[in-house]
Amino acid sequence: MTTHTTTDTTTDTAFDWRSFLARWSEEWADAHHPGELDDEADEAALRRRWLGSEPVPAARITALEERLGRRLPPSYRGFLEVADGWRCVGDSVWVLCGSEGVRWHEDALGMTEAYADGEDDQLAGMWARALEVDVESDMTWLLLDPGDVDGDGEWAVYVYKGWAGECPDRYASFWDYMQARYREFHASAANRPEGREFDNATTRALDASVEQARRDALRGDWERAEAALAEAASYGRPGARAMHEQITALRGDTRSLQFAGLACDPVYAAEVVPVLAAAHVERHRHVESRRDKDAWWLQRFMQAPDVVQETGREVLRQMREGAYRYAAAGSFGRAVEAAREQARWGETDAAWRTLTDALPGWQPVGPDHIAPVGLLADRVLGPLLTPERCRELLATPRGGESGDVPAPAPDLDPGGLAWLTEPDPRGWDGACRFVLVEGAAPGELPAHLADDGDQAALLHDPMDRWEAEQKFRVNRPSSTYDDKALTAVGRAGPGWSFAFDARPNPFNEQRFTSPAAAASRGTRAVVVWYEPARPDWSPGYFHLSVAVNGEERYAFTALGSEIRRSGAIPPALAPDRFSTSGQWDERAALEAIAAEFGVSLPRFALTEGRLHAFTTRSWTRQPGPGEAYVVMGFGPLTDDADPPR
Repeated sequence: MTTHTTTDTTTDTAFDWRSFLARWSEEWADAHHPGELDDEADEAALRRRWLGSEPVPAARITALEERLGRRLPPSYRGFLEVADGWRCVGDSVWVLCGSEGVRWHEDALGMTEAYADGEDDQLAGMWARALEVDVESDMTWLLLDPGDVDGDGEWAVYVYKGWAGECPDRYASFWDYMQARYREFHASAANRPEGREFDNATTRALDASVEQARRDALRGDWERAEAALAEAASYGRPGARAMHEQITALRGDTRSLQFAGLACDPVYAAEVVPVLAAAHVERHRHVESRRDKDAWWLQRFMQAPDVVQETGREVLRQMREGAYRYAAAGSFGRAVEAAREQARWGETDAAWRTLTDALPGWQPVGPDHIAPVGLLADRVLGPLLTPERCRELLATPRGGESGDVPAPAPDLDPGGLAWLTEPDPRGWDGACRFVLVEGAAPGELPAHLADDGDQAALLHDPMDRWEAEQKFRVNRPSSTYDDKALTAVGRAGPGWSFAFDARPNPFNEQRFTSPAAAASRGTRAVVVWYEPARPDWSPGYFHLSVAVNGEERYAFTALGSEIRRSGAIPPALAPDRFSTSGQWDERAALEAIAAEFGVSLPRFALTEGRLHAFTTRSWTRQPGPGEAYVVMGFGPLTDDADPPR
């Protein structure tokens, strides 16, 4: 069920039907030429410049109410006092017939039973109690519900289209319904053929509001702009819907965006086509027939200039391959590149500050462009645009306009390591392992942590956790002795880098080999591997090892209440500090490690963002003499595959 809300600024709550209907009739008459209408009654209305019938006398309205046994709702009663019917209504209704045809619907369509099993009892009961307004239409019924009444006594209007096979549209009142039809008339008339301009006081006032809304948006007053653009868009005013949808996209709704023609305009295509492509790719992320879906999506550009068609194909390819990078001109474009460099190594808070600092220097590519909406599609920067940050972006003056600077959105990374013990809304179960390497850039970590010559350890383009799982874990052979970790990499604070595995295999103490020594060649490395205790099936474990220049200096492993240690462990990291009555306090241990080494892991980048990834060497030793192991592979079955043996 669709609920329509009216915010018409040209009328008030007194229901001034006479001036409203007169304006509608005059504008409708100006939009048509004599002889072009198919219906003689419509031609007569054109000559009269009036779409309505004569008013209903008060005595007849009283008689109608007596016949119905109910007083009519105020706005419908007011309408009848001005016009006993209306032509060219719209939305599949050609004529609102006179008051003589008004009657109780009494579930004439037999719909009560169809809706009785649903959750909306109000709608289920509407069919039997509604008042039906007689119409000439395309299988459409106009129903006023006396069981759905607001504080002013207005009955809700339900419009049911029999050919659509869906829930009826709901309007708060008959006044709201007619306002919606008036806006529909305007939206249709706005698309006149060339040489048939649609210009009147209403369109001029709305176009002025669109221009004011554009300036308001650039000044950061986006909520005022959003309301004005929504109103103007409902009337079909040029530019209004395209600008409104930019705000809509930045508010998080990319499901039904079209950008009202901007996607086929060479001036704007590079900015908005990526947003549309990103939404399409995400929508069909798991669909096998992607080629057919992509061909259907590209049809929107068939009538566009060649350069736009090529933009559509290239952007879709980049989205599918995970290679799209947003670009902008001038100082803001340079800030985008700098922010991407920060974000791809996990410094997402710093990246966001880089963008917002440069945002006042952003310039639109054309008059219908009010925000850098293309950022949403960027492979690395897009995840940074949380709802709070998008509101900050929208509220920041830009494009040469001035205004109040908004308070910055709060940083999203808490710092340190203790956040690893907190629940993850995306299903991370708490177990993890990671390596911290001092004095090495993130891009150098494969040289510290991978087997020599291992091509699988190449640093891959940024990806999120789901993409990494799909690309590197699924359909790959594994063995019971080989435990290579798929790790995301980034910066772990001043002078440190990290390699992080959010899905470690079960800890095998007998065969575990810490990668700390190998990773510390020429530097210092820290390894942490832990899983919280799980009642009834796992006592949990916590491992720490620290190595310097290829030699392990100290380590400990806590398995339940048992602690094994080696080397000279600093007092601040003594495992006894974190074990009380057999209970291991992993949060305290992580806090101590963070303080001892001055390190931090970026929560947002690891849980919501995209980071480079690579596969480390095995965290378990090779099998010894007499030790057996199993190699397993998984893949799709085909019709000609050999049966299992």
